[in-house]
Amino acid sequence: MQHKWESLSKEQQAEVERQLAVYKNGVHEIIPETELRNKLVKSIATGVPLKIKLGLDPTAPDVHLGHTVVLNKLRQFQENGHIIQLIIGDFTGKIGDPTGKSVARKQLTDEEVKRNAQTYFEQFGKVLDKEKVELHYNSKWLSSLNLEDVIHLSSKITVARLIERNDFSNRLSTGKPVSLHEFFYPLMQGYDSVALESDVELGGTDQQFNVLMGRHLQEHYNQEKQVVILLPLLEGLDGVEKMSKSKHNYIGIDEDPNQMFGKTMSIPDELIIKYFNLITDISLDEKSKIEKELIEGTLHPRDAKIRLGKTIVSMYHGKEAAGQAENNFKEVFQKGALPDDIPEIQWTGESRVPIINLLVELNMQGSKSEARRMIRNGGIRINSEKVLDIQLEVKIEDGLIVQVGKRKYKKLRIM
Repeated sequence: MQHKWESLSKEQQAEVERQLAVYKNGVHEIIPETELRNKLVKSIATGVPLKIKLGLDPTAPDVHLGHTVVLNKLRQFQENGHIIQLIIGDFTGKIGDPTGKSVARKQLTDEEVKRNAQTYFEQFGKVLDKEKVELHYNSKWLSSLNLEDVIHLSSKITVARLIERNDFSNRLSTGKPVSLHEFFYPLMQGYDSVALESDVELGGTDQQFNVLMGRHLQEHYNQEKQVVILLPLLEGLDGVEKMSKSKHNYIGIDEDPNQMFGKTMSIPDELIIKYFNLITDISLDEKSKIEKELIEGTLHPRDAKIRLGKTIVSMYHGKEAAGQAENNFKEVFQKGALPDDIPEIQWTGESRVPIINLLVELNMQGSKSEARRMIRNGGIRINSEKVLDIQLEVKIEDGLIVQVGKRKYKKLRIM
């Protein structure tokens, strides 16, 4: 490969280094980095783009910013002219990815997979240019495998290697069952790379075993091995748990601009740089400048988060919406004004309701214990007045405004 590097012009060599720096930004690990450099050298020398793979198991079609960590990395490859291979796991989705699971996952029907896949692809279009994406369904090649093919494929990996996975070893050590079909998930995902002859595969750190399987199988099928790029998992608004809808610590890419901006302003200060690096489209120089100023103390974390919020809203709703969201945040949260777009609820219940029951009935708190805790923490207001008494009985009036935390509002209407 050295002779290929030397055959490049200085401009081409500079382009290799520029692309490599972009792809390295924010990643957890590149396995191995030297091979990625070699693939870039070959691509630039020959003019043949690399094939960059992302496999999707369409089980939960609502996309949040945690999902966009890998999508933004794909976008960087796409902007440099490389081919994006999105693989919809309509076949593997019926097996169910065992990653991080203590029990076998529910197997999806064909209808569920197709519906979720379509939703995924539509939402991904907010990050990627869909017109320049290769969309593949892995049933195209996996459904055609006969029993002899499957036995041949399974001979490429040992049982000992498979049960090295923490998911499997943990379940076996605690006496929980592992079904035979679950062993085939990483094999099938790895075979996707063989079928498409992928050059690079992206995945979160929790997908390391699965994405390395593609590299392993390509070697057995006498193909050039793909490079694996592992991306960190994005912590949610609580700064602790991985961003997840089930943990209520997420920012959805379909959320309205005000919600998106307000949630961004609530992230812990220590996550500002990570969010800039992983989920924004600003340049490396800008990211470095923001990090340097935060460390030096010349940039206040609040101002950095305003920049972050505007950047995120601009990416999904446009610059005008970002400016309006910033103004709305300053009016509502810095000056104490009420937002103009409070959701209205038709109230048909009793005229006097205990505050705890009201919060639960309005779906503003998930349980009575959560409601009590929020009141004790000073997070509940009725018509802008803080509620301090968990025994309070609320008199329901037309136009009554209930506020939970800094961003949740509901206005009650009575016929």
